[in-house]
Amino acid sequence: MNKFKYYFILLVTSLSLFSCSNNNDSATVEPLRDYSVQFTTDNTTIEEYLKTYYITVTNHPGFSDDQDVVFTKIETGGTQSSVWSYLNSTSFPKLLSRDVNFHGITYKAYYLVLREGIGEKPTNADAVLASYRGDYLTRVIATTTTAASLTATKFEESKFPQIFFSLTNTITGWSEIFPQFKKGNYTTNPDGTVTYSDFGAGVMFLPSGLAYYASGSGNIPSYSPLVFSFKLYEIQRLDQDSDGIPTYLEDLNGDGYVYDFRNTINYPKTPTSNPDDTDGDGIPNFYDVDDDGDNFTTKLEIKNPLTGLPYSFASIPDCSGNTTNTTRVKKHLDKNCR
Repeated sequence: MNKFKYYFILLVTSLSLFSCSNNNDSATVEPLRDYSVQFTTDNTTIEEYLKTYYITVTNHPGFSDDQDVVFTKIETGGTQSSVWSYLNSTSFPKLLSRDVNFHGITYKAYYLVLREGIGEKPTNADAVLASYRGDYLTRVIATTTTAASLTATKFEESKFPQIFFSLTNTITGWSEIFPQFKKGNYTTNPDGTVTYSDFGAGVMFLPSGLAYYASGSGNIPSYSPLVFSFKLYEIQRLDQDSDGIPTYLEDLNGDGYVYDFRNTINYPKTPTSNPDDTDGDGIPNFYDVDDDGDNFTTKLEIKNPLTGLPYSFASIPDCSGNTTNTTRVKKHLDKNCR
């Protein structure tokens, strides 16, 4: 009996300690910050960085350091042109910005174009082969004993990329900025190495809401604005719904972006209609296995273009469009003759 009483007291004590530990842990968890307020803070930090640093760009065609960029702080009294001085420039480098609707607010993402590139652009749902360097910004407010400071700390670098990154699996900022650039050319050398040329090169400045926000990543602190310098070597066209039509061809309005507005957490203020949704069922074409809502899958219609056509059509219409303009024929022409 005494033995049982001892174990009972031990169990109650352990549960009490565990409960107290959980309560203490929950008390230290920081509530998620307001997206709009945090963006204002991040944007102030980014703009200060753009106004107080200058760049040095290496122009070395045919070599791996071509379009490498170094950021240096402008010392008091310095005469160097800040990155901000390139805002909306008509020549390169040029500093531009893009509005991004995400988390129910409108972010402004600045990006610096060093070279646009000469090839095709990726959509935000394609994959890219790119070298890059990532830095996070830290802004320390002045106190009575220390001066204010703004520093960039490198957290990652990939000079010789070996794999493609799907932009649907990266941070939002990558999928928003890479479509503003074009890929270049490349040649394979006798020793198996590859030489890239005329590629798009730039720098993106991302508020934390378009990056890792509260979670951080690795040694990146939470709520950190990020700076990525990059070179876009090659792109890979993807087909998210495996319907036989690459996603870039399902960008119906041709703006270089496709979105899935069903995520009401990230896109609560987007229009109810999606310009890249043919049948208006709320599923964008690049995720819809039946784009036109006729109960025949797109893959089946590509394999057998006569699927669903009136029986009076004995042959596939030619791509000149010289045929009876029924809805089904028009859809066939759109899919197979563009």
